[in-house]
Amino acid sequence: MPSFDIVSELDKHELTNAIDQANKEVTTRYDFKGSDSKFVLKETTVTLHTQSDFQLDQMFDILVQKANRRGIDVKCMEQKEADVQLKTAKQDIEMKEGLDAPMIKKIIKAIKDAKLKVQAAGQGDSVRVTGKKRDDLQDAMQMLRGMEDLELPLQFNNFRD
Repeated sequence: MPSFDIVSELDKHELTNAIDQANKEVTTRYDFKGSDSKFVLKETTVTLHTQSDFQLDQMFDILVQKANRRGIDVKCMEQKEADVQLKTAKQDIEMKEGLDAPMIKKIIKAIKDAKLKVQAAGQGDSVRVTGKKRDDLQDAMQMLRGMEDLELPLQFNNFRD
C-alpha cells in the first residue's frame, strides 16, 4: 500500500551557509561600517547583534534574503522581541522545526475534509498518509501544497509504492 510522510524539517547546513553569507554582507555594507554587527547561530536560534533598531530591521531583511536563496522558507522564522539599549540592539529569531500536536490535527482534518481516498495518522512529529493508489497520494500532496493557512513549510518524504 503506497504511503508517504508529511514533515517540517529545517536544513541546518543551509541555515549555516545563509548565516555565513549574511555575516559577510553585513561586514561589507557601508551602512554597517564600525557598528560591529553580526549574526550568531546557536542550534536553531539566530541572534542579531548591532547598534540600533533600524539596523536590526535591515539585518532581518538580509537574513530573509539569504535564507530564501538557500531554500529556507520564511514561514519557519519567528521574530522575538527586540532588546534595544543605548548603544546595543539584540534580537532573537527562532527557527521553527517539526510538527506539533495542533498542527498534526489540522493537517489530518484538512485531509479528511477533502474527502480524498487516503488515510492520515499522526506519528510523533510527522503525519503518515496511506492510500490504495499513488494518484490519490499525489492529490493529497497537491491539496496540502495549496493550503495557505499553514504556519510551517511542509516536506513530503519517505514515499513508498
